[in-house]
Amino acid sequence: MLPAFLRRRLRPALLPAFPQRQGPGSGRPVRTVDLRSDTVTRPGPAMRAAMAAARVGDDVYGEDPTVNELQRQAAELFAMEDALFVPTGTMGNLISVMCHCQERGAELIVGDRAHIHLHEQGGVAQIAGIHSQIVKNLPDGTFDLDEVESKIRHNFPDSHYPRTCVICVENTQNETGGRVLPLSFLQEVRALADRYKLPIHMDGARLMNAAVALGVEASEILRLCDSVSVCLSKGLGAPAGTLVGGRKGFIEQATRVRKVLGGAMRQAGVLAAAGLLSLSDMVDRLQDDHRNARKFAQGVQTFASSICDIDINAVETNILMLTVKDPRISPKELCDKMAEVTEEELTVLGRGVQVLMHPVFGSKVRAVWHLDVSEEDTDLALQKLQYVIEKVNQK
Repeated sequence: MLPAFLRRRLRPALLPAFPQRQGPGSGRPVRTVDLRSDTVTRPGPAMRAAMAAARVGDDVYGEDPTVNELQRQAAELFAMEDALFVPTGTMGNLISVMCHCQERGAELIVGDRAHIHLHEQGGVAQIAGIHSQIVKNLPDGTFDLDEVESKIRHNFPDSHYPRTCVICVENTQNETGGRVLPLSFLQEVRALADRYKLPIHMDGARLMNAAVALGVEASEILRLCDSVSVCLSKGLGAPAGTLVGGRKGFIEQATRVRKVLGGAMRQAGVLAAAGLLSLSDMVDRLQDDHRNARKFAQGVQTFASSICDIDINAVETNILMLTVKDPRISPKELCDKMAEVTEEELTVLGRGVQVLMHPVFGSKVRAVWHLDVSEEDTDLALQKLQYVIEKVNQK
């Protein structure tokens, strides 16, 4: 047992930071509503207790019982033969692509708005020597399958071309606003892939959001894929970790690739314990995030439509994209104003609300709901947006 003086020192660090601070010179509290990403969630008391009590062993030897149980449950959830716990989603995708593309100079087909293509530092090329063939993502996150077929290099061994080895899809599709890929689309991708004997990898960082939105089990989506990478540290609330799923031989190869990429961990059960709680307790509550995101979108339509456009029908999960269309304010300025707390705001509203959002590309601003954003927080964020809009209109 730790000495009392050390327990006293550690206790504050173990508690989540209360999302309030003092307003400028007022002494009145300021509420922070963090909509930048669902990666900002903090483990609560139950998750921290599970982590502290986790049984551990050396996972490189396959001897960590908590990791083994997490992998078993994931394989069952995915209805796949096996699963592997890795540190991050980026690594999970890279491992999967490398296992499907067994030679340097191989090629994957991927959407132009895909996380693999835009936000993983080009790792498939930088580390694995794999070429990306890009197809255009449509506004609903899908792509034109005729375009996909036109990009498949199926005349190998013509030495002019790389060999197409895998088709990658992303579900939900982040950059298009958390769009859910329809099962009918995935069935068509599967039929096309089968025609050319190609595997399908799903970047399922937010797969469970897609399953909840569709009202189906994750396995119903994944029966149309050969491999998947599912993040535990986004809407599912764990501090770290991703699960890769696939056939047994695929996971055996993935285990080797994880090692060379530096992702093999030793007593990883401390993190896996959080992942187990994510799978058991955090999936059903994702519908709360979806509902709150849609409530915010409806508020934008009601009182901010002169400055911000939003397609309410595109808000399917926990992500929404605002289009800033007023020349008096840029996306970055809107985010700055939402995050700023002034004395005037404290006087007018009686409290301060700091709303953190993220300008992404063009005129877009992204906002993401998660377990640390309640319905009350959503109402406060709408109140702050209404205040900012009124100030812009006073210019």
